[in-house]
Amino acid sequence: MDEPARDPPASGLARLRRGFGIRPGETGAVVGGFLFFFCLFASYFMLRPVRETMGIAGGVKNLQWLFTATFVVMLAAIPLYGAVCARLPRRRFVPWVYAFFIANLLGFALATRALPDNVWLARVFYVWLSVFNLFVVSVAWSLMADVFRPEQARRLFALLAAGASAGGLAGPVLGGWLVPQIGLTGLMLLSAALLAATLPGVGWLFGWRRRAGAGVVQPGEASAGAAQDPATPIGGRLLAGLSLLLRSRYLLGIGLFVILLATASTFLYFEQARLVAEVFPERTRQTQVFSALDATVQALTILVQLFFTGRMARRYGVTVLLTAVPLAVTCGFLILAMLPTFGMLAGVMILRRVGEYALLRPGREMLFTVVDPETKYKAKNVIDTAVYRAGDAVSAWVKTGIDALSGHPATVALAGAVLALVWAGLGWWLGRRHEGQLGPQDASLSRAVGNTAAQDKGFPG
Repeated sequence: MDEPARDPPASGLARLRRGFGIRPGETGAVVGGFLFFFCLFASYFMLRPVRETMGIAGGVKNLQWLFTATFVVMLAAIPLYGAVCARLPRRRFVPWVYAFFIANLLGFALATRALPDNVWLARVFYVWLSVFNLFVVSVAWSLMADVFRPEQARRLFALLAAGASAGGLAGPVLGGWLVPQIGLTGLMLLSAALLAATLPGVGWLFGWRRRAGAGVVQPGEASAGAAQDPATPIGGRLLAGLSLLLRSRYLLGIGLFVILLATASTFLYFEQARLVAEVFPERTRQTQVFSALDATVQALTILVQLFFTGRMARRYGVTVLLTAVPLAVTCGFLILAMLPTFGMLAGVMILRRVGEYALLRPGREMLFTVVDPETKYKAKNVIDTAVYRAGDAVSAWVKTGIDALSGHPATVALAGAVLALVWAGLGWWLGRRHEGQLGPQDASLSRAVGNTAAQDKGFPG
């Protein structure tokens, strides 16, 4: 008796794709997005340790002034960004923004070669890099929120974020290895080349969007403006991002979430700068410590993103991504209140940054997949840049005021714990609002993929 025919077993590559939640036709977009983020974050992170050292060189007690200067520059840049965004098609707008920053890097490379020890050049570079990293990352995630549908974002954004973490790991390693041979000028030129390597990917991702991404309208889909042609300008006013933010409770909630994130980060950042300056007085050693922290954070983040974040998002939704990290940071602040040592602070800093990159960042970006293109590029940029740096500036002065009144690190840690608890509650509210805006097609696909993932135990997600 003949045995019944059986389906051929899935290939190893097909099983791997299924384990990661990648559906047919999406592999190229995932690889392209991964490489895009890898080059972008390698470009930034090879310069980040230099920025931290420059910040300490200007005096730990003066950091709040650098934060304030960064916020002022952000405010001045918002109308210019809005004008360019309104007039250029999205396919051209993203490359133009990146080309502008590439030109800036080339200018800094020439300036540092001519004036290597100028303290004001160091301060300008600190502020510029603080503006640069938020703008280029915000535009990159606006692009991804524009290219992928909400259901695709839930499955795939963790994998794209893993590309950012891989670049964040390669950047400081490459920088630490190459800077003795090529100097700071060479490092800036290499950073500019990596940033330029992202430009071809923009056109390719927009082309995929039209074939299989957000440009393909699904029945019952809730993603606003999904079919709007990226070859047409977004339009609108110069300050439309700010007006859109002020008119929406959902966007205001995201803005407050970002402010609380910036506050927790700033409190920890200032304590890190103080303790590093005390424990490691030499500038070379300080740069090495910052590079080691960056490398540790990025290595752990990659593992969490590849094997945990996607599965967590598919099974439990965005709400868990937005609440888990603030609750963990709350516990970290309470521990620091009792044991304010450099080792303990380093552990909390690593926990906070890994949680932000692996869970919060993908979760935050998923919130923008259900809004229209103008909101994705304008309101989102205001939140990611001006609102974030406003949180930095205000919390920096609050931290300085608390230190002046109390003088004990435990006071700052307890204040941070209270704010982090509020942050967790807001994350829960935002996650529930996002889930309520998903269309029936998005929701049913998410449940189906989540059930498949549950059956594929043993595969990363």
